[in-house]
Amino acid sequence: MKGIRTDGTPIKVMAVDDSPISRKMIKKALEPEGFLIVGEAGNGKEAVERYPQFQPDIITMDVTMPIMDGLDAASMIKGINPKQKIIMLSAMGDDDIINDAKSRGINDVCCKPFKAEELVEKILKAIEN
Repeated sequence: MKGIRTDGTPIKVMAVDDSPISRKMIKKALEPEGFLIVGEAGNGKEAVERYPQFQPDIITMDVTMPIMDGLDAASMIKGINPKQKIIMLSAMGDDDIINDAKSRGINDVCCKPFKAEELVEKILKAIEN
């Protein structure tokens, strides 16, 4: 199980996406590998507000969401904890968005629709670095 550390504790994930179906797909991809979904949010504002209570090891963050987008939410969370690991999920493989994400300290970008193995590998790579 790739989502379990050597000490037996699961890697904690916060799933942020305005689509309940996307959040369900993230869970479906990660839980069988032992990752623990500690919390969810449906927009960037909720993500920033809920972040302190969830204390995730990594956040999967959609880019395009109502109220506050994922890029702004990621910047705010990085302001709270500069070491927070964040993977952006985007239906748009736009270079401008990818470059903007990297400039804000996002660890990696995963294009939707994603393959479960790809998301798992990107999370593990981000956690290791």
